[in-house]
Amino acid sequence: MSTKARTQTSLFILLCALSLFICWTPLLATFRLALADDAYTHILLILPLSALLIFSDTRRCDSRTLPFTDRPSLGFGVSLLVLSSAVICGARWILTDTPDRVSLGTLGLVIWWIGSVILCFGIETFKSFLFPLCFLFLLVPLPPSALSRIVEFLQHQSAVAARIIFQLARVPVTQDGIMLSIPGLDIEVAQECSSIRSSTILIVTTMVLAFLLLRSWWKRALLIAMAIPLSIIKNGFRIFVIAELGTHVDPGFLTGRLHRQGGIIFFVLSLVLITVLLFALRRTEFSVPAAMRNSR
Repeated sequence: MSTKARTQTSLFILLCALSLFICWTPLLATFRLALADDAYTHILLILPLSALLIFSDTRRCDSRTLPFTDRPSLGFGVSLLVLSSAVICGARWILTDTPDRVSLGTLGLVIWWIGSVILCFGIETFKSFLFPLCFLFLLVPLPPSALSRIVEFLQHQSAVAARIIFQLARVPVTQDGIMLSIPGLDIEVAQECSSIRSSTILIVTTMVLAFLLLRSWWKRALLIAMAIPLSIIKNGFRIFVIAELGTHVDPGFLTGRLHRQGGIIFFVLSLVLITVLLFALRRTEFSVPAAMRNSR
């Protein structure tokens, strides 16, 4: 490693250590939140996955595209560090609401990390690792007000999806908001039925798979976009299955393990569908060049 590379790396490590010292409290609160609340479980995956993506990108680099060969971007990097400092100070001394302070403090930490990369290794390095670095923003916990709106959206859309599935199965059903009525059973799509944890983990997993296995940006965006309606359909199908089993097989299914802990089964089914779509998109990336070669 050259002297320049050692200097860049040492400065980057120093800046990261300083950020952890300053933002230790919001970062620790973020991980506690992820361990305590299902809606934030995905946060535990972000740092290791981001590191994996950066490592994967580094392995694909040759000696000419390593980060240390880029020229540091002093102005842009310092600007982001100043912005990060302002965000962190605002979280610590202006906001009084604890959840919002945690969100804003963690946001400032992520901006600091990105600014440190640009300051030490340059803007081209940032572009090379654009997705893994921007992926770090998923570390920021959503404020409770924003999260409640997302959960409410998932509740209503899951109810709509379940109603459509009942209709396709020719089961008489009526819907009033998040309430569904079928013969012998009234169903309320509660917050727990929104499957916010499995939905966010499905989206995060899809983002990583798309980045690793697809080359086209529009195909990556398409796959990630498909994860959202697929998650809603998965929730509706889960409601349908449990309701049908509870009314036609055993009422115990309405309160049993499948209702309480069966989310993993439907998550795996949705992940299988995402994988099928992923490889269908992946095949088109290889079939087009082959067709062009044959035409020659």
